[in-house]
Amino acid sequence: MTSKEIREAFLSFFQSKSHQIVPSAPVVVKNDPTLMFTNAGMNQFKEFFLGEAQSKFARVADTQRCLRVSGKHNDLEEVGIDTYHHTLFEMLGNWSFGDYFKQEAISWAWELLTEVYRLDKDRLYVTIFEGDEKEGLDRDTEAFDFWKTWIAEDRILLGNKKDNFWEMGETGPCGPCSEIHYDMRTAEERQQEPGQGLVNADHPQVIEIWNLVFMQYNRLKSGALEPLPAKHIDTGMGFERLVRAIQGKTSNYDTDVFQPTIQFIADRAGIPYGQDEKADIAMRVLSDHIRAVSFAIADGQLPSNNKAGYVIRRILRRAVRYAYTFLGFKTPFIHELVPLLAKQFAGVFDELFQQQSFVEKVVLEEEVSFLRTLTTGIQRFENYAADHDAVDGDFAFELFDTYGFPIDLTDLLSREKGMTVDMDGFQRALQQQKERSRAATAIDTGDWVLVQDDEESNFVGYDYLEATTQIIKYRKVTAKGKEQYQLVLSVTPFYAEGGGQVGDAGVLIADNNEKTYILDTKKENGLIVHFVHALPSVLTGDFKAIVDKVKRVDTENNHSATHLLHAALKQVLGDHVNQKGSLVNADVLRFDVSHFSKITAEEIKQVEDIVNQQIRANIPLKEERMVPFQEALDAGVTALFGEKYGDYVRVITFDDQFSKELCGGTHVSSTGQIGFFKIVSESAVAAGVRRIEAITGTQAYVVIHEQFELVAKMRDLLNNPKDFVASLSKLIEENGDLKKEIENSIRERSLAMKSELEAKLEKIGDVNFLAVEVSLPSADAVKTLAYALKGEVENLFLVIGADFDGKPSLTVAISDELAKARGWNAGAIVKDLAKDIQGGGGGQPFFATAGGKLSAGLSTAIGRAKDFVK
Repeated sequence: MTSKEIREAFLSFFQSKSHQIVPSAPVVVKNDPTLMFTNAGMNQFKEFFLGEAQSKFARVADTQRCLRVSGKHNDLEEVGIDTYHHTLFEMLGNWSFGDYFKQEAISWAWELLTEVYRLDKDRLYVTIFEGDEKEGLDRDTEAFDFWKTWIAEDRILLGNKKDNFWEMGETGPCGPCSEIHYDMRTAEERQQEPGQGLVNADHPQVIEIWNLVFMQYNRLKSGALEPLPAKHIDTGMGFERLVRAIQGKTSNYDTDVFQPTIQFIADRAGIPYGQDEKADIAMRVLSDHIRAVSFAIADGQLPSNNKAGYVIRRILRRAVRYAYTFLGFKTPFIHELVPLLAKQFAGVFDELFQQQSFVEKVVLEEEVSFLRTLTTGIQRFENYAADHDAVDGDFAFELFDTYGFPIDLTDLLSREKGMTVDMDGFQRALQQQKERSRAATAIDTGDWVLVQDDEESNFVGYDYLEATTQIIKYRKVTAKGKEQYQLVLSVTPFYAEGGGQVGDAGVLIADNNEKTYILDTKKENGLIVHFVHALPSVLTGDFKAIVDKVKRVDTENNHSATHLLHAALKQVLGDHVNQKGSLVNADVLRFDVSHFSKITAEEIKQVEDIVNQQIRANIPLKEERMVPFQEALDAGVTALFGEKYGDYVRVITFDDQFSKELCGGTHVSSTGQIGFFKIVSESAVAAGVRRIEAITGTQAYVVIHEQFELVAKMRDLLNNPKDFVASLSKLIEENGDLKKEIENSIRERSLAMKSELEAKLEKIGDVNFLAVEVSLPSADAVKTLAYALKGEVENLFLVIGADFDGKPSLTVAISDELAKARGWNAGAIVKDLAKDIQGGGGGQPFFATAGGKLSAGLSTAIGRAKDFVK
């Protein structure tokens, strides 16, 4: 079977078992502060397991693209080295939300593997949870009894808590699991050594292919376990491993999932795959990493220097390093793999196919940038190696952290020069960085405390800014040492941050008029949580929830303006323009779009004119809720890449022929409310992405008023000329001419002073010494004087002190030949002398300067200068 047929067979099988087939969620996670990337198939269903939302379907199945390169699940350093770890991989899964449980999950898994895929039953092993006395958990005899219906008892193995008790995190739903392993060794190897002892022993040919999780407990903050109100099934099968098993390969990379890419790389590199171990590893790294990078970019995560963007940049740079070091690619190449990948996944994950050109250009720009950095890093290593016998751990970490060198590349370069690397020191530095990173992002979240029966929160903020409500539950959150609380309300008018729009703020008023201020509102796994500094003194009873109307209205102005802006950009720049990110708050709107050149001033004016025309037209908002997703797409609605849409969506329209988008944010009732739209900046934010910042409404009025006042003041200063620009240009030109005259005058003064100072030179041995304080107006004038003397006087040792409006300065100039012969360094000397003026400085061995704060110390510094010569 081909990989495509294997995937289709899985989905068809579970469709026949009454499962709803759902699309993959984006690989970039939103609305979950605990995750950056989707790292398991269950992530998109987390809210159902937590009981924070109700699934429309009791049974679902899908293939989910997952990324494991950060946090607890981090496979990055194994990728390419072994045969079965990946950064991005597909996870086939089937789920039951309170419907079927262990018996069906086990029997269907066996049926699919042995009857549909026809895997050899004699190569299959299963594990069950052995129990844990400390936790008070018994052996999973129920799973054992169901499994022995299908497989011999000696192939049902006991697993410990680490391998056979699955947990979502430190808290939350969890339960025992049953793993299915497949032995891919030869018949002779299997006869010599039974596979039981190789299960979960990191044997490269005896691997787990499917995990059936029986979700039946909830882990509390205290560590205690409590039964869930409903039992769920959560399964995950590694697609790449399954394909390998079915196709009878010894490596995931030998299957038709990876071979087309690997053979393309091998052909371009001129190195056949399978002949050189290091080249093979590099080809596996490239074929894996391009998948992770491409899908992350397609899902809206651009490479950057922080958070998820940094992870994506790191993956791409790891690929570039391997291509550069082991395959000989000194110019950009990896971007050429994107079209191959897009074609392979067309019809499965169309996001990449639809954005192929954009993704390819982003990868290319990143490659170009990093190859420059890599070259600089190699030169940095060469300079270091010239002065050292071994590579210090801190320097190895600097190469890793600043220049993107993997430690194996540093080790390779070192061995070529007969040097060793302090690996222990490197690991210490790396661990310290990880600990700093963890400390910076650590969030301690307590258990939810129920105030009343847990029920689904009802959002009414599209229609109302006030509502009568009750507190359902609360919890304490500690981040960076500061305590806050989160509240869940039965009814809330507060919009939770999402789609680029910030969360609402406001107040919660109790019956006794006690006010609790809502600082922010966010959504976590579908649950709307309200952030407060402290809890109300009384938690029960009715509360009045009131949104900050001023902030909401200003935010709505900016949000609706982003829709108008998006449509205008498409008109002016072309249909290739797509939103790549946004931030909408009460003060400003920030809008990132895909476009590969600077947006010109003329284009910006055209965009502004179109948006303001739509504002003046006062177009009423047309809002449609609960529109079937496919129906909305068929109607030509703009959907954003990287967003996870449900079966029903909300459509926001400002004129059917102008702007029609899927959106969950809040908006103006008509465009006239926006008032005025003005773009204040346009810049590059990443390869192929431009950022526009703009203002509307109140903020636009403030800025325009400030600009008019500024222009009026400037007119007054110029005596209200008829042609303001011409007068200002003339003034600037005259000022430039005067500056040149002054500079020439100062230069002449400096050169005239040269003759006076030459007469004061003192002979100390073969050194012509001069230390003097002069009266010159600028550092440039002193520099001119110093270089003039240095150019004419042999064996010169010169120290000049000067005071520029109370700011003392020292300059040291030494003849090149003298500095080399005596080993003198002007930078070190000026740094020492600068202590007298309470300052510091530095420079080259032949010329250096320093500044300070104590002018009275200049004479002391001048007096000490002779000590260096003596």
